[in-house]
Amino acid sequence: MTTRAPDATELDVLGLGNAIVDVLTEADDRMLERLGLAKGTMTLVDEARMAELYRGVGPAVEVSGGSCANTMAALASLGARVAYVGKVQRDQLGEVFGHDIRAAGVAFNTPPLDDGPPTARCLILVTPDAQRTMATYLGACVELGPDDVEEDRVAAARITYLEGYLWDRPEAKAACLKAAELAHRHGRQVALTLSDPFCVARWRAEFADLVAHHVDIVIANEVEICGLYGANSFDDVIDVVRSQSRIAALTRGADGSVIVAGDQTLAIPAMPIAALVDTTGAGDLYAAGLLYGLTHDLPLAACGRLGSLCAAHILGHYGARAARPLKPLVAAANAA
Repeated sequence: MTTRAPDATELDVLGLGNAIVDVLTEADDRMLERLGLAKGTMTLVDEARMAELYRGVGPAVEVSGGSCANTMAALASLGARVAYVGKVQRDQLGEVFGHDIRAAGVAFNTPPLDDGPPTARCLILVTPDAQRTMATYLGACVELGPDDVEEDRVAAARITYLEGYLWDRPEAKAACLKAAELAHRHGRQVALTLSDPFCVARWRAEFADLVAHHVDIVIANEVEICGLYGANSFDDVIDVVRSQSRIAALTRGADGSVIVAGDQTLAIPAMPIAALVDTTGAGDLYAAGLLYGLTHDLPLAACGRLGSLCAAHILGHYGARAARPLKPLVAAANAA
């Protein structure tokens, strides 16, 4: 069922990210070794390498994806009013991406490219232990820039959500900084996902500065946040996080998550799942639950529970888009 996208004047969250079509396929460790991919990581590749990898895998399923876009689609499923900024080519995959995100109830009006690189795609290899290994060709994503950030959209959103993966391109980096500046100018908040440990390693100093001076809410997993601050253990990083972020939501896989806000440190348990099928999108869905809660004035513990419930939902099937409406999870998070 198609959901109505919100008007520009009524937004809970505006997301900026890499607009990507995911290509999901099953794999084993031997295949990853043969293809030269490090298990559990995301590797940026060029168009030729993507073609080589695609030839080396079995049957695949194509679905619209991209970390931030997955979060926006989940937010819409929860009932939030959301919009998305991301760049696609005017090609077949670009049309698929645009159709899917609008059908999910997300406002998406970034003009597509008429020439240049094709729409981005991410090859996701899922191993029997449900881990995902990704190779991403950014394609048209590299053309996202400051001109794609509209002030009225940022001003309308309670939270502007930035995808850390964008930091790999100067123009996209400038778009993020513009969005953050506009958000704060209009009294709004900025959230950032650190995206990936290797992304953090590439931009550690710049990410630390971004979190300290431009971000109100940081979302990261345990490895990412420890890498950002050079900490040897999760316990060592908590006090640093507290001094740098207004709110930090830190996921720990089966150990749940920890939310740090001022003098509060809330431990949120992971929610039970019937079967672990695919970890793709778990962090994206956790972010959606958290951001929904924050924009709907839920208590912090309920925000974390909703994030955990959304993550648990996505762990039970392939891909990062919800198989059924997530709205009922809001009541479950509040009732706990």
